[in-house]
Amino acid sequence: MEKTKQLSVFLENKTGRINQVARILGDNGINMHAFSVAETADFGIIRMIVSDVELASKVMKEAHFAVRITEVVCIKCSNSAGALSEILDVLANANVFIEYMYAFSEGDTARVVIRPTDLELCLKVLNENHCDVISV
Repeated sequence: MEKTKQLSVFLENKTGRINQVARILGDNGINMHAFSVAETADFGIIRMIVSDVELASKVMKEAHFAVRITEVVCIKCSNSAGALSEILDVLANANVFIEYMYAFSEGDTARVVIRPTDLELCLKVLNENHCDVISV
């Protein structure tokens, strides 16, 4: 069973704030493997899978950003029509609720980051159904 740590950075909806996050991480040698940006009227959340989540958390806090580390599940599947749907069907049939997810693909492979409400159940179901759970 593999879990991946995700860094969430909360920031005001102001021009240049996303760039500040990217610059701080880059200046500290931290690579962003995947990210998603969500927003509301007042603030945004950047959810990221990074090369060093503990260091990223430290440097973002030092720069006065509010951060949180959460555990997520990452899977690898075929980048083909219906592949993700099959996996989501398996999870839905096991009553695994997904709070949010984001994905990226390259060539024939897709990688999907899932934040379920029940992490252990999600991992159990994915592993029992021979899904390719990965650590990023």
